[in-house]
Amino acid sequence: MSLSSHLQLTLYQYKTCPFCSKVRAFLDFHALPYEIVEVNPVLRTEIKFSSYRKVPILTVQEGDNMKQLNDSSVIISALKTYLVSGQPLEEVITYYPPMKAVNEKGKEVTEFCNKYWLMLDEKEARKMYAGKEARKEEMKWRQWADDWLVHLISPNVYRTPAEALASFDYIVREGKFGAVEGAMAKYVGAAAMYLISKRLKSRHHLQDDVREDLYEAANKWVAAVGKDRPFMGGQKPNLADLAVYGVLRVMEGLEAFDDLMQHSRIQPWYLRVEKAITQVPPAH
Repeated sequence: MSLSSHLQLTLYQYKTCPFCSKVRAFLDFHALPYEIVEVNPVLRTEIKFSSYRKVPILTVQEGDNMKQLNDSSVIISALKTYLVSGQPLEEVITYYPPMKAVNEKGKEVTEFCNKYWLMLDEKEARKMYAGKEARKEEMKWRQWADDWLVHLISPNVYRTPAEALASFDYIVREGKFGAVEGAMAKYVGAAAMYLISKRLKSRHHLQDDVREDLYEAANKWVAAVGKDRPFMGGQKPNLADLAVYGVLRVMEGLEAFDDLMQHSRIQPWYLRVEKAITQVPPAH
């Protein structure tokens, strides 16, 4: 079933955000056409219509009816549920209710219930998964990508002042900044993120050389996929494959990415996912 015939998708994003990259990997692999709105990270005027102030946000237009999906994992689970089951998207969205919670710092945050769970009946679940263990495995590693892997990106791409500057040069080049904002962001942002990355390193109890945590995470993932299947999903990527790939992809073109490819075992799997996404026939 293709969404493209009657749904218009618009993704509000920062190109270099790992959560946004995850959603693009999912949409591209499923050949779902979508428009991108690059959000100015300083003013965020492009998402002023939304009380939810984080990216990614996906709006879904169906005739005169527009729905908004928030949170990368909710976007992915809701759309996959819709594609597999054909349930009305309006109904599917209600399965992932937002819940207000207070985090360890006393700040109010929005959490989403069930966000790694696809709302399928038994017949649909059997069609999609080899068994219950495969379903649990996919959920476990999708959550790992959000709860652990994502937190290794900033400390690695801002590891040294030079890497921080190169990363911000890339962010400014790919993002939506005005000329003055861009220059300010590049130098002030690079300096700030270099310092913040040190705090993140401490908060997440990372090693002195944060590259080692990145290599360990990559090798842990490769070991979980194993040698007997090209992807965690078997012969094609599943939602965990797409999530891990999407998170790591934001480092492409930076020193951290080159080091990761050279010093861990992840490159063959990474290239297989890349090929699987680029070879998907376009939806008609």
